[in-house]
Amino acid sequence: MKFGLGQPFRRVEDLRFITGTGHYTDDHRYEGELHAAVVRAPVAHGVLNGIDAEAARAMEDVLAVYTTDDLEADGIGSLPVVIVLDHAEGGRMPLPAHTLLARGKVRYLGEPVAFVVATSAMAALEAAEAVALDIDELPAVVEPAAAFADDAPQLFDEAHGNLALHWTLGDLGETDAALAASDRVVELELVNNRIVVSSMEPRNAIGLFDGESGQFTLISGTQGSHMIRAWLFEAVFGLPGEKLRVITPDVGGGFGMKAIPYPEQALVLYAARKLGRPVRWQSSRAEAFLSDTQGRDNYSTAKLGIDTEGRFTALKVETLASSGGALSAFGVYCPTLSGPPMAPGVYRIPSVATDVRIAYTNNAPMDAYRGAGRPEAAYLIERLVDKAARELGLSPARLREINMIAPEEMPHKTATGVSYDSGDFANVMHAGMKAADWDGFEARRGKDDGRLRGIGLAYYIERTGVPGKEGAAVEISAAGDVTVHVGTQSTGQGHETTYVQMTAETLGIDPARITVKTGDTDQPIPSAGGTVASRSMVHGGGAIRLATGAVLAKASEEAARMLEVDTRELEFDDGAFRVPGTNRHVGILDVAAKAGGIEGVGDFEQLAGTFPNGAHVCEVAVDPETGVITVERYTVVDDFGRTLNPLVLSGQIHGGIAQGIGQAMMERTVYDPETGQMLSGSFMDYGLPRAEDLPFFDVSTRNTPCTTNPLGIKGAGEAGAIGAPPAFVNAVIDALAPLGIEHLDMPLTPSRVWEAIETAKAG
Repeated sequence: MKFGLGQPFRRVEDLRFITGTGHYTDDHRYEGELHAAVVRAPVAHGVLNGIDAEAARAMEDVLAVYTTDDLEADGIGSLPVVIVLDHAEGGRMPLPAHTLLARGKVRYLGEPVAFVVATSAMAALEAAEAVALDIDELPAVVEPAAAFADDAPQLFDEAHGNLALHWTLGDLGETDAALAASDRVVELELVNNRIVVSSMEPRNAIGLFDGESGQFTLISGTQGSHMIRAWLFEAVFGLPGEKLRVITPDVGGGFGMKAIPYPEQALVLYAARKLGRPVRWQSSRAEAFLSDTQGRDNYSTAKLGIDTEGRFTALKVETLASSGGALSAFGVYCPTLSGPPMAPGVYRIPSVATDVRIAYTNNAPMDAYRGAGRPEAAYLIERLVDKAARELGLSPARLREINMIAPEEMPHKTATGVSYDSGDFANVMHAGMKAADWDGFEARRGKDDGRLRGIGLAYYIERTGVPGKEGAAVEISAAGDVTVHVGTQSTGQGHETTYVQMTAETLGIDPARITVKTGDTDQPIPSAGGTVASRSMVHGGGAIRLATGAVLAKASEEAARMLEVDTRELEFDDGAFRVPGTNRHVGILDVAAKAGGIEGVGDFEQLAGTFPNGAHVCEVAVDPETGVITVERYTVVDDFGRTLNPLVLSGQIHGGIAQGIGQAMMERTVYDPETGQMLSGSFMDYGLPRAEDLPFFDVSTRNTPCTTNPLGIKGAGEAGAIGAPPAFVNAVIDALAPLGIEHLDMPLTPSRVWEAIETAKAG
């Protein structure tokens, strides 16, 4: 089929995006609407003695200034923690309340303290500046190791020693014994740097309240309306979820950061109920730097045991991670349940153990960021394997090949309890090396232009499609228009295009007739999750498959009546039901017209994960006089199980690579270690990759179908960001290795690289 799965069908949503006719949260306007501004903590840590809002309340266009006292008086609760775990020693992790507005103390720069509502955005901002805060500033701590020091300032009474969670995976004693028995142990300490998510569209929220029905409506850029309703409303308002409708229109980027509830989403609903008018809030870019959840930020020490034949024997990882100044919904998920289980990567490692300590620190809360723990795991094992290869005198490809899990070992259960269903890792790695002309690199390395050149290989694997349910409904109207309802929310991934393709192929209907609707909790679907962990095509695609199947089943019955045959005598092909051996047929749109419309519903449940994997090869040139790194070539071969649309897929991979290289090359959130003030609070101080920083990417696939879902898909949205950091850093270290430089922590900025080179020269 011309527009079927596997075809490079152009994105159907792009026309409205590139012509400025997309419909985002800010495009929703309501009569009598009010504007809100947030008064934020100007210090990272302090006792909040009082709030003087009288001057602000007296301003002409100001309707209200709310503090935590107002919220408590009205019975407003705290934001929920979705992932709650037990300490390794036993006992549940402490759960300090994550109040919408600061109560008693402020614990990070930019923490919401008061909520101002006025008739215009400018009036709200001016009133917010007029609110006076009485804060006794306290010492701040912004790094996990410092937070665990005996003399560190304490953030919460409930969390002694600032310990949010101590968590372990595997048998530490067994792993230590295996390391002791190994022929060689390779050690590496590394940092996975804290990242500002930097979505193109900053966060936002509009709250509405109907006094007669008691019904709330929230319009907000999220990664899943149903998720936000489930996690936000009952916990904060103590009301049934059905009392809140959440609408998410077009969204300009999410990357995990918009998958969770935030104080401002609840505050606009609260203010709308109190004032009886719509209330809107729009984050500025400066606010986003301070108050969006951030990503990564952990410090790991790893030991890899190797026997006399170069085979891995054991892996031990000790990690210090940050939760920030408040516990976000998935604040402890990334460094525990997500990352450590993937620590072995694609390698046979008989014994693996991880020890994780998560600290409360005086900076923005931590949560999921593209990959959500799996990039940290891949970075650690792939840097460690590269260092091991260098110490052993083996090529990085040879050491990997010796230890890679083979196709005939599938399904394979790792020492961390994760079961890989499929994959041919060595084959994909060699395909990537061939596409990158690995063997020809030494000739390129010797180019006489004064720069140091290196090539880096990294092989990633991740777990996507986390277990859960997703519903879909497909409707064919009597007029022949098709509407697809599904719960997963696009934040730029191209869901509309792929869902249109899936529906068009199954029903044999012109894609121009198909409309995809998402982002509304009033949609007629049986269940809904959202867009996290690359689950949309597995879960949403699985639900659409069931829904279109239900449509065909109903249409088949009507077609049989129209053709006066039994349904078992019909065949369906290219949009029509046919009676084999005759010329009798009827199109599905004619059937829908006769039936007055046809609807099918699907409720898909995915119980097992999927495991995208692939090889990244990066070539760099380093200017030793300036430390500037140029990425000269970048090649990727991935195994995504099945490619639904190569154009959409390549866009996802390109964006992920850019984000991964951005973290590895230039991105770093910097807080003053003594005051907790942010030193990288704008794009003047925080680097993002631009087109000139990146080459054209050579991206291809070598797929092995996934066996854990009917479509054979493995997920692709986060893969580029997972493989890129270790490939880039491995390439730079390869360039600098002749100087004796074995490791540099991300980001590899020009100053950091230049200082390392100068230190090595002085050596």
